Amino acid sequence: MPKLHVFRAIVIGISFGGVKALEALLGALPKDFPLPVLIVQHISPESGNGMAKLLDAVCNIHVKEADEQELPISGTVYLAPPNYHLMVEPDGKLGLSTDPPVNYARPSIDVLFETAAEAFGNGLIGVILTGFGADGSRGLKRIKEMGGVTVVQDPNDAAARPMPENAILAVKPDYIVTLSALPRLFSSLSEIV
Repeated sequence: MPKLHVFRAIVIGISFGGVKALEALLGALPKDFPLPVLIVQHISPESGNGMAKLLDAVCNIHVKEADEQELPISGTVYLAPPNYHLMVEPDGKLGLSTDPPVNYARPSIDVLFETAAEAFGNGLIGVILTGFGADGSRGLKRIKEMGGVTVVQDPNDAAARPMPENAILAVKPDYIVTLSALPRLFSSLSEIV
C-alpha cells in the first residue's frame, strides 16, 4: 500500500532557462492551486523584482517575492528575492538570509530545500528543473530522507542538463518527468490525502 501524504508545500529549484520554464509551468497552474509553491531561481544579485512581476502578469496563480516571516498560503508562488537565501523556519514561516553563498549561489536551492524538509517533513514535494551545477542535489536528498516526494525534470527536456543529472545521481527521484507533464503531476499529488 502506498504511503499516504498530506502535502503542505512544493519547493522548486531552477537556474539556466528558468524564466521560460517557469512561465510554462506556473502558467499551467490554476488560480486556486491548493499548495504554496516556493522557488529559488538563480539570478543576478542586482536583479530587481521584475521576474515576480512578469510571472504574476502571465500566470493565473499569484506570484510574488517572499517576505520575511510570511506564512505561505495556497494559490501563491513565492520567489527568493535577489541576493537572499529563502528558508522555511520550523514554524512554517518564510525567512530571508544574507548568509554566505552556498554552492556559489545566493539564493541557494539547497538552503531552501533543507530548511523546508525540516519544517514540512513528508508533507513536501521537491523539484529540480533546468540548470547548471549541482545546487539542489543535497537538498533533494534531504527531502527524500524526511519522507517527502522528489521530482526531477528529464535532463533530455531541460535547457541545461547538469542540475537534473546531478540530482538524479544524488537521489533516486520518485518521478522524472518533462516540464509539460509537471502541472498534471502537481495536480494529482496535491489530491493525495
